Amino acid sequence: MLDDFMVRAALAGLGVALAAAPLGCFVVWRRMAYFGDATAHAAILGVALSLMLSISVFAGALSVALLTAVTVTALSGRGQAVDTLLGVVAHSALAVGLVAVSLVGGRVELSAYLFGDILAVGRGDLAVIWGGAVLVLGLLAWKWSDLLTATMGADLARASGIDPGRIHMGMALALAVVVAVAIKVVGALLIGALLIVPAAAARPLVRTPEAMAAVALVIAVLSVAGGLWGAYHVDAPAGPAIVCAAALVFVLVNLGKLLARK
Repeated sequence: MLDDFMVRAALAGLGVALAAAPLGCFVVWRRMAYFGDATAHAAILGVALSLMLSISVFAGALSVALLTAVTVTALSGRGQAVDTLLGVVAHSALAVGLVAVSLVGGRVELSAYLFGDILAVGRGDLAVIWGGAVLVLGLLAWKWSDLLTATMGADLARASGIDPGRIHMGMALALAVVVAVAIKVVGALLIGALLIVPAAAARPLVRTPEAMAAVALVIAVLSVAGGLWGAYHVDAPAGPAIVCAAALVFVLVNLGKLLARK
């Protein structure tokens, strides 16, 4: 069954959706969208290093994404505004990565890393994607209550005996893992959209955090299925098609809410 490239693509998209959708809810609640984009852009430097050193692209992207997440989290609040720090780190790492990729011997298809190449996912990629998804889901399930408390406010977290700094660091590391496993599916430039759009589409439909995470997951899975179906039938790039499908759901949900108010 796994010899069918469309089946592998669907399984890869499902694995990324499982990790990205519930984590994306916290990204939306904690207003960490720019953090996710910065980590994803920096991962291109990891791709370049992995190509230069002939190591796994996942290992290179994960290493740089983790380093970026830890660095930005550690330096936040120490003389630089967070958005300024993220902008410097993200764009500098992206620029260095693009230059480094251009210096790699041989011909490198950079678009596969910028926009994803889900149809080229292999068995090894599936193992990495699902391993990362299980890791992120396990972390969210284990720390769900603490994450919600810290999201409501740092003071409330401290009063409950929770270290908000540690929670933020855990979120940053989880984002780095999602970036690394998703780079083959939707690419570094679109990972942020896959995190945010399903969660944003789910938000108007629910009243509880748990329901939002569940609905975001359903929307993400449907977006993967719809994006792959559309890409197959119109010969479009699969990664951007998945994000387009999620954006379409977001538009329809908000249009429905507007019409319901009239």
